[in-house]
Amino acid sequence: MSIKVSDFILQRLREWGVEHVFAYPGDGINGLLAAWGRADDEPRFVQSRHEEMSAFEAVGYAKFSGRVGVCAATSGPGAIHLLNGLYDAKLDHVPVVAIVGQTNRSAIGGSYQQEVDLLSLYQDVASDFCEMITVPEQLPNLIDRAMRTAYAKRTVTALIVPADVQELEYAPPTHAFKMVPSSLGSPAYAPIPADDDLARAAAVLNEGKKVAVLIGQGARHARPEVEAVADTLSAGVAKALLGKDVLPDDLPYVTGSIGLLGTRPSYEMMRDCDTLLVVGSSFPYTQFLPEFDQARAVQIDIDPFMVGLRYPFEVNLVGDAEQTLKALLPQLKPKKHGSWRKKIEKDTARWWQVMERRAGVEADPINPEYVVHALDALLPDDVMLAADSGSAANWYARHLRLRGSMRGSLSGTLATMGPGVPYAIGAKIAHPERPAVAIVGDGAMQMNGLAELITAAKYYQEWTDPRLVVAVLNNQDLNQVTWEMRALSGAPQFLPSQALPDVPYAGFARSIGLGGLRVEEPAEVDSAWKEALAADRPFVIDFRTDPAVPPIPPHADLDQIEATAASVLKGDSDRTGMIRQGLKAKIQELLPGRGSHARRGAHDDEGV
Repeated sequence: MSIKVSDFILQRLREWGVEHVFAYPGDGINGLLAAWGRADDEPRFVQSRHEEMSAFEAVGYAKFSGRVGVCAATSGPGAIHLLNGLYDAKLDHVPVVAIVGQTNRSAIGGSYQQEVDLLSLYQDVASDFCEMITVPEQLPNLIDRAMRTAYAKRTVTALIVPADVQELEYAPPTHAFKMVPSSLGSPAYAPIPADDDLARAAAVLNEGKKVAVLIGQGARHARPEVEAVADTLSAGVAKALLGKDVLPDDLPYVTGSIGLLGTRPSYEMMRDCDTLLVVGSSFPYTQFLPEFDQARAVQIDIDPFMVGLRYPFEVNLVGDAEQTLKALLPQLKPKKHGSWRKKIEKDTARWWQVMERRAGVEADPINPEYVVHALDALLPDDVMLAADSGSAANWYARHLRLRGSMRGSLSGTLATMGPGVPYAIGAKIAHPERPAVAIVGDGAMQMNGLAELITAAKYYQEWTDPRLVVAVLNNQDLNQVTWEMRALSGAPQFLPSQALPDVPYAGFARSIGLGGLRVEEPAEVDSAWKEALAADRPFVIDFRTDPAVPPIPPHADLDQIEATAASVLKGDSDRTGMIRQGLKAKIQELLPGRGSHARRGAHDDEGV
């Protein structure tokens, strides 16, 4: 029995174990849509509200499942819409395959309706593999290579399928000249560095007196080995944001996040260490790493193109994190848990006390730090967390302690707005038995999240655990950019660009059959979280938060902060509650350690 190219594409995806395709329909993929009908919707067609959301959901699915995410879109505008989500995948090293339609081959080059040069358009985002299917005999090779490359290089690949090709009768490659046969499968492998390189790395780490470890998502499958290395070297461990769920935050030597959104203990550990070990991270902000002449450094990364970046590493090890650390551990000499480790643990414990105090600072109407801090103790053991870009990411990074099997992610390198809700949906499609929580700002919610609640409403009854909680930090301000303007430009808030309308987020959720609650008083925060986490359907909490709570960086100097506050107070603003005379006093409350020592930029433990 003959089948069409479109039928074979879906068949081959099933043979690769693909169970879901995140997509939006259009006539450029009508052949594929008809094939889906003939295939009884296998793999499952997951319909988003917008192609960008399809891509984000594929990224969320891949991040939380470890499997390739597949998305599909029509020609022209549909293919264009996918790009932002695909770049998010590429920059965060996430395996995603995009299948996009194209106009008929006979019309290509004729300025036809919805004709876009997709090979050129996708050349960068899918630089490792992007091909157009022009004859059936190119299959299954192109599908296999797209899948295999996405898995092997943890990147984006793309297949472009002209509409008329989708309707052709499938013919496999023959045993003939200029035919390319293919086979299924992406064999697992775990490269290990050469023995000489391991010995050099061990020598550097053994000679260190004050060792700091930085881990990223590349260390996710090496949790026991990272713990063993930290214990052997008496080191503290900081985490890049994409590696926030790699190591539990209840380990006393885990200092938390690093960078602008990081913690003071992570900053000080890097400032004072004499040896640095980086595992599975390409953390970009060198100013948060040790001074270049301060520390000897070793890097471990599976990608040879990502080693040697960010810092003058003395030894670069190319290999799988788990297997490399296993080979390295027997060569490491145990260090006594002395003053270095004790200081890290003491600083980390006090940091969480500072976070609790900062969450307790009064605000108008609600301190956003309190909103997220209150969630910390209520997190389900198997929760999947997504945070959007913006000030919401600050509070996710600093106030939530991931423990046990909890998972969390956000848009790391691209730091794009809008993936919070679709990430959570993708996570739920991957693990319908686990609860999910998305923490998003009102800007991101208005940009993408509101419409994608419709997707959650469409599918949640199929989930074993229906809980998907969306927490909207509603401060009627594009808050992160507002604070960046003040800190970097010394300018007050520019209202025409920053002010947002107040939207009834919870009311919209209720209108489409979901749960929803608006919270305007601090006393209501805890009970709202509990109600949402006990709900029998997705639930939106509209938290009315104060835009005047600053996301203070961990290395902040009090003089700089006070100068910023002063410049803000000089600004003209008709918006009551946004910039008010109490801002400077509030910042002083948020920085309880304000001696002359702190003013020189070296805050004591109770400072920032």
